[in-house]
Amino acid sequence: MPPGFVITTHACLEYLGSDHGELPAGLMDGVNQQMQAVERATGKRFRGGEDPLLVSVRSGAALSMPGMMDTILNLGLNADTLRGEIRQTADERFGYDSYRRFI
Repeated sequence: MPPGFVITTHACLEYLGSDHGELPAGLMDGVNQQMQAVERATGKRFRGGEDPLLVSVRSGAALSMPGMMDTILNLGLNADTLRGEIRQTADERFGYDSYRRFI
């Protein structure tokens, strides 16, 4: 299983309950620390053009339709990281197909 981390549903509910759509205090600091840990574990860099770290984001069933999971695949894929993805896979079609599905 690849490395990852969890943002609790409590944090999501706190965000949804805020008057101005504010993230809970310290949330982004924690996310940044966890992303750095994933970068160290994988040897890849989020937003890194040459060796991009692409992540999947899933929401739990508590806030989505029961039994379903909303998923974002290839978060971090952009015009710069796409070139790195194509170089790594040596498959231009795969890279562009991944990008097309992301956007």
